[in-house]
Amino acid sequence: MQNLADQDMRRFGAVNWMGLWTLAQRETLRFLAVWTQTLLAPLVTAGLFLLIFNIAVGPGRPDVMGVPFLTFLAPGIMMMTVIQNAFANTSSSMVIAKVQGNIVDTLMPPLSPLEILLGYLAGGIARGVLIALVVAAALALVLGLVPAHPLIALAFVVLGAAFMGGLGLFAGIFANKFDQMAAITNFIVTPLAFLSGTFYSVEALPPLLNRLSHANPVFYLIDGLRFGMIGVSDSSPLLGLAVCGGATLAVCAVTWQMLRTGYRLKA
Repeated sequence: MQNLADQDMRRFGAVNWMGLWTLAQRETLRFLAVWTQTLLAPLVTAGLFLLIFNIAVGPGRPDVMGVPFLTFLAPGIMMMTVIQNAFANTSSSMVIAKVQGNIVDTLMPPLSPLEILLGYLAGGIARGVLIALVVAAALALVLGLVPAHPLIALAFVVLGAAFMGGLGLFAGIFANKFDQMAAITNFIVTPLAFLSGTFYSVEALPPLLNRLSHANPVFYLIDGLRFGMIGVSDSSPLLGLAVCGGATLAVCAVTWQMLRTGYRLKA
């Protein structure tokens, strides 16, 4: 009877802190166990992007927004790396659990939909923040780049990881097979990351493409981190925080509804 009472308390608002912590710990340890793939590989990828652009563009490239091109490019590559890995962390965890049939191990414990959502997001945010710290340390060593506004940079990193972690969980619930997950990554996530001012200032785009870029939440994530790292941006950081916060809440609300109804999770 006591166990039933405890479950009723959780159902009507009390938080299952032990269950939430356990799920968050599982999602964090899952990527730390293969740190060469989840932390070292993104660092190498970010370094290759910078190296290739440095070789292709050369030292004669004019400054962008008053800063050297590589300095302008670095925050965009950092955010792109953060959001791609946050998305991969939650989406792969959910899809693998569904394909292997062990999703029941997550659904059966007395965890509310919100607790499941927060547990998965914790893993995605932890991976995103750790990758950002690793890349930032490398940028400081190689380019001498020190964040101009570290708290703003951290805020956008956390928001970016939360937004794409929520989107990854949404995609993982929606997809029933790995090829469906690959299609979402290739046709939605990658274009959002690449067509958002990662490698250029959107002010250089034609008016139509400029307006379309401003409708992309990832643009505000990259632009906000750029302001936090080097002190320049195409739009207001406050506007970016508002847009990214709203987009994150919207994605998480839809994902929470999918978890609550058991959409594509329960037979």
